[in-house]
Amino acid sequence: MSLDSNMNHKPDISKANECPPLPLGASLLDKVVYWLGIGLGSGLPKRAPGTWGTLGGLIIALPLLQLGFISFLVISLVASIVGIWICDRTSVLMQVHDDPHIVWDEWAGMWISLLPLSFIMTYAPQYLTLGYYWLAIILSFILFRFFDIAKPNPIRWADRKLTGGLGIMLDDILAGIMALVAWLMIVASIVTFYPSGYGA
Repeated sequence: MSLDSNMNHKPDISKANECPPLPLGASLLDKVVYWLGIGLGSGLPKRAPGTWGTLGGLIIALPLLQLGFISFLVISLVASIVGIWICDRTSVLMQVHDDPHIVWDEWAGMWISLLPLSFIMTYAPQYLTLGYYWLAIILSFILFRFFDIAKPNPIRWADRKLTGGLGIMLDDILAGIMALVAWLMIVASIVTFYPSGYGA
């Protein structure tokens, strides 16, 4: 089901907003989709639900990273594709287009930004000390939130021009990709200009 013209517009995210409740009489499937849409509750806070949702997605990602790069890549791709339907259906249940409490898109975008770290963990773990691991996690989080909030093009275009589940998901997928690229550039610069300190 796609969004219709009767949907309420996205609320002002600079203010505290209540999360729209699940409609009474919702089916079991809709209840599952709704809770996935709000990131298992990580998107419920009245303020900055996107940041809290991203943090929730990061926490979920920590054990998933241990599964190896291929598994984490597949999970991220599936989350991005299935997320189009999850976010669309959650918007329908909330009767709000792209409500900020819908954070499954932040989960998927955050996971995409972690793909380089997952690759290193799997194929070059000798270069990853515990300290570098947590620095890489924090850097991925900061970069993703930066691109998700700043919304440079083409993220801004996707956010403004696309509707429905694809519109909700695509800007965060693009933010995740841009964070991934920025992460690689930063790490490559460190390795190039400070090779003796990397992996020490």
